[in-house]
Amino acid sequence: MEFFNKELVDKALEQTFAFIQLKFEAHVLTLTLDRAEKKNAIHPQMVQEIAFAMQFAKQINAVRAVVIDALGDVFCAGADLKAFMGMVGEFESSIPKSDQEILLGELFNKVHKPVISKIEGDVFAGGLFFLAGPTYVVCNADVKLGLPEVKRGLFPFQVMASLLEIMPKRKVIDWCINGDNIDANKAFEYGLVTHMATKDTIDETVNSIINKLLENSPMAIRLGLEAADYINKKESEHAYLMQMLQKTIMSKDAQEGLLAFKEKRKPNWSDQ
Repeated sequence: MEFFNKELVDKALEQTFAFIQLKFEAHVLTLTLDRAEKKNAIHPQMVQEIAFAMQFAKQINAVRAVVIDALGDVFCAGADLKAFMGMVGEFESSIPKSDQEILLGELFNKVHKPVISKIEGDVFAGGLFFLAGPTYVVCNADVKLGLPEVKRGLFPFQVMASLLEIMPKRKVIDWCINGDNIDANKAFEYGLVTHMATKDTIDETVNSIINKLLENSPMAIRLGLEAADYINKKESEHAYLMQMLQKTIMSKDAQEGLLAFKEKRKPNWSDQ
């Protein structure tokens, strides 16, 4: 996973980010989603910046764990579809666009360091990559998790692939095709959440995981996670699913579903 040149990555903490914040302290790199005004919806440049941060974590041996959190009440509302369709808007970021395709569903396995998601707000659609990919997921018990794509004429192709590595197949398929929300306790039961917490205990829970990790050999952990990545290589699968998503976005049902959502009415599906 080398999307950016080494010289740039070495100066990671000096870069200007449009959609994330980075902090490196006591062997822990904290990556904070910083688009609260848009419910931390995933922008194409945000994906570039996350990939850059992950490459820094992989390349710098002093980084022994990565924590992902988010500003605002919603951890992540999913993909910013307008931005992915080309309407990216204006932003200031020193992170260049990689000359390689970056797929969010693959990034967490490629860092070869433990990744901890600290989930304090609701998560929807593509935001579930931040639960399906990391090594640990610490979740506030009040959080809601949802896959509303089918209600908009879309389908969570890549998220489905990531969820199938963790959850029972029938539970994943049912969730994807009914589009409902589940609560954090149900996600814990399915194995999607590894640690339950409250608003008052979530920091303590995250720190407890980190402290245990720091007691162990960083090299052994790094090589072990690299081996796990090798065993579970599915790059071509995610590339295919991205193509399926793009095909679905351009469909009549997707256009109708998104318009109906905007107009707060029931969609009229074309059945085509």
